[in-house]
Amino acid sequence: MKKIGFLDFFLDEWHANNYPGWIRNNIAAKNRQVELAYAYAEIDKAGGLTTGQWCEQHQLEAVSSIEELVDKSDYLIILSPDHPEHHERLAQLPLQAGKPIYMDKTFSPDLAAGIRMFDRAEQYATPLFSSSALRFAEQLASYPNEKINAQSIEYIASTGPGQFDNYSVHQFEMIVAMMGTGANRLKSFPTANGRLLIIQYEDGRQASMQQMSEVPFQLNMQLSDGSSVCVCEMSHIFERLIDSMLDFFETGGKSPVPRAETLEIMALIEAGKQAIAKPDMWVEIVKDR
Repeated sequence: MKKIGFLDFFLDEWHANNYPGWIRNNIAAKNRQVELAYAYAEIDKAGGLTTGQWCEQHQLEAVSSIEELVDKSDYLIILSPDHPEHHERLAQLPLQAGKPIYMDKTFSPDLAAGIRMFDRAEQYATPLFSSSALRFAEQLASYPNEKINAQSIEYIASTGPGQFDNYSVHQFEMIVAMMGTGANRLKSFPTANGRLLIIQYEDGRQASMQQMSEVPFQLNMQLSDGSSVCVCEMSHIFERLIDSMLDFFETGGKSPVPRAETLEIMALIEAGKQAIAKPDMWVEIVKDR
């Protein structure tokens, strides 16, 4: 029986509190030969559960170090979803182990850190996969197809909630999943509580992402043949993410998301932060650091 280990900055957070149940449900439904077994966190959440309390509540064994976690686990899930600035440090030893790693969104705090982590993973033949759950929405599962793909989409308009720092990844993930790579510049039009970003591609295609505090995730696609598509609901995102994560582990690390797409998303987030700081000015999207 293969073992999964959790690694987090602190464990008492929304993803860590929900992933165990979803993972176990998927394992039972698909009769997978894997189990959620170990956990380690760098600190305890202030005012929250300690690592020991969290492990007792979620029926995992607390280990004493990252080294022990890597040694005992066959597969690793690195969490810290709202603190990607800790990912590179937490992943330093795991990335050398050659064991498949799923790293939670947002992959990295900037493009340079993302490149370093992928380079380190490749140096040690460590399979590495990261994604926002929105990529796996049931309504997006049939795309791309013969009619709707990166070449036939003229313009995408996405909407969604939240703040830019920890929620822009969701809209960029959907845009890149549909449009592929090739964005070369963007500009922003922010307000006090929301923001609109316009993205331009090398071949003339365009995309926009609009954030408001409480609007649902949606994706509207204008096709080059004059027709359009509204993906007006995003459902079963976490169940499908967990299924892809466990498939990734059981296939020995065959990632459903290419490195180039994950790094494109990090480049978009980085350029987006710069654009929000200087509205209505084009910011070049840098791909190499």
